[in-house]
Amino acid sequence: MKTLLCNCNRTMPLDGQALSRALGSDDPTVHTTLCRRGAPAFQHAARSGDDLLVACTQESRLFLELNDATEGAAPVTERPIRFVNIRETGGWSKDAAAATPKIAALLAAAQLPDPEPVPTVSYRSVGRCLVIGPAEAAEGAADLLADKLDVTLLVEGRGGGLPQRRECAVHAGRLLRLTGWLGAFEATWESGNPIDLDLCTRCNACIEACPEGAIDFSYQIDLEACRSHRDCVRVCEAAGAIDFQREAQTVTEAFDLVLDLGAQARFTMHQPPQGYFHVGGDSSKLLQAVVQLRELIGEFEKPKFFQYKQKLCAHSRNEKVGCDACIEVCSARAIESQAATTGGIRVEPHLCVGCGACTTVCPSGALGYAYPNTVDQGRRLRTLLSTYAKAGGAAQAPAALLIHSEKAGARVIEDLGRAARTDAAIRGVPARVLPVAAWHTASIGLDLWLAAIAYGASDVWVLLTQEEAPEYHEALAQQAAVANAILEGLGYGGERVRLLRARDARDLAALDAELHRPARAAVRQAAGFATQSDKRSTLELAIDHLVAQAPQVPEAIALPAAGAPFGAVRVDTERCTLCLSCVGACPESALADNPERPQLRFIEKNCVQCGLCETTCPEQAITLQPRLWLAEGGRARKLPRVLHEVEPYRCVRCGKPFGTLKAVEVMIGKLAGHAAFQGAALERLRMCGDCRVVDIYTNPNEVRITDL
Repeated sequence: MKTLLCNCNRTMPLDGQALSRALGSDDPTVHTTLCRRGAPAFQHAARSGDDLLVACTQESRLFLELNDATEGAAPVTERPIRFVNIRETGGWSKDAAAATPKIAALLAAAQLPDPEPVPTVSYRSVGRCLVIGPAEAAEGAADLLADKLDVTLLVEGRGGGLPQRRECAVHAGRLLRLTGWLGAFEATWESGNPIDLDLCTRCNACIEACPEGAIDFSYQIDLEACRSHRDCVRVCEAAGAIDFQREAQTVTEAFDLVLDLGAQARFTMHQPPQGYFHVGGDSSKLLQAVVQLRELIGEFEKPKFFQYKQKLCAHSRNEKVGCDACIEVCSARAIESQAATTGGIRVEPHLCVGCGACTTVCPSGALGYAYPNTVDQGRRLRTLLSTYAKAGGAAQAPAALLIHSEKAGARVIEDLGRAARTDAAIRGVPARVLPVAAWHTASIGLDLWLAAIAYGASDVWVLLTQEEAPEYHEALAQQAAVANAILEGLGYGGERVRLLRARDARDLAALDAELHRPARAAVRQAAGFATQSDKRSTLELAIDHLVAQAPQVPEAIALPAAGAPFGAVRVDTERCTLCLSCVGACPESALADNPERPQLRFIEKNCVQCGLCETTCPEQAITLQPRLWLAEGGRARKLPRVLHEVEPYRCVRCGKPFGTLKAVEVMIGKLAGHAAFQGAALERLRMCGDCRVVDIYTNPNEVRITDL
């Protein structure tokens, strides 16, 4: 890959030779004003046929156009051009002279192969657009859309006026239900006004005839003002649009797009479905929505952001609900419970917006993020940190990762870099802080955070903006608390995983101060493992390495109850009858029986603290204990141990073991007063299944069917 660096008007202290050594290649070459006078150098590189990496994101559009205009250059469909920002992320900071290891790390990560392609989700829209709102506002919006879209108006309430000319279908009523997404919305409304707008010819005779003025140019009757003269009915006899005896009608229709001008949004979640635009009375939002709506005709695709493995899901068993973290955190309401039907959950891919919060809070790894997956993300983190260390950065100061979104988060970092260039009080992104752009900050969670610490990061910081839903702030805070409890328990000390919040340029000074916190020591030896597609496997690899490098290893580390993916199960042996219903409920094989003896065994490594065993237990004998058990250097938690064991109960007739003493005693105690279990019938409860049958057929006093 050919790497082109632009030292924008010589504003950065770039050391091309040091970068070449760090990257182990003759590249990169350093240019001045590559997008202007240095453009021929870019064209020469474009004609070479090599893959290109341009260290400039500001002029990415210009470089793409320049590639298309260069004779002999391969089109980007055959040879993509990659871009990376080294200017605002480090070259313009006050300590830019020490930023060579960071810049090398950013360049190395940008040279990695593209992530594996993922399946896509398709949408199809033919332009059927529903506009909901007051008459005049809805008509005004329709005028802006009607030349491109097939517009239908749903007028809510009276007031305002419809134009004399009918340009599109118009309905009046109260919206009852709106569901769906781009290309597949379904709207249901109730029409209860005496005037049917579909039949109305807008001749205005009713307005003229009404003595109370109860009808206006919205062509709806104010029923509170109406005094039942019915003059309007008489003058509308030919059209038949007015009928006071007409029952309220419920109408359901399908649409591709929805423009909502109502005061309150019909979808209240933080991430409404694609194709739905709520603008209220805001004219600027209306203009933005109209521009987007006009382009939403055709077929569209987006990545399928998640992978779901139902067999790992700890949401439900036998209609009992355990973990529902993904359902609670989803700001798009794309996840619903299937506990009453197939079990597990269902994710609607058309509603999913790819935040990845569900995968972050999922303790079992049943939900995994796919865009990119954890294997590719882990490779990027390891490349960043190993290249930084190889280039001498670790000797200067241990690296910190700054995870941010590709949109709002990237803008904040760019603003910080620009402020460092012009404001003496702002220092900019420090040389030891490595920015990591993600589609969404919530998509990187506990497994990758701990892996990053194991790879040599001293800190992991997550930059949150107003782009993230409140649910994500809370979920990430819970996960950060778990990570910090583990790291502090191992003696690493301090709050190594932190959430940083910045709205926009107003918070740059505070963010600048947060980023310049003193560096903490990293692990003595960086890990070399690769992250796995299975979340639990990555967690185990990271924890094993952190334990091996830890300043201290306690027997157990208590974890916060909220969000803890590890823990123990405590059994009240006085209550437990060893019915083993908890074993059947456990989705992760953490609880198991012993075919040879009445035992309840437990493998703590497998437990995800979903609570299904606790919910299922008929004796309420189980409680959860969130913790990370590290006895015997962490080996004990991977081995089965016995939680409860009793002697088997033996048949009073043949002596064969068939249950437990407590289970038989409980059963006899509950059935002793029942009419069907008296005398010999009660005694049979102490027999095994075979002996019960024999006793019934050999007892001369037993009532038989032939006796009836």
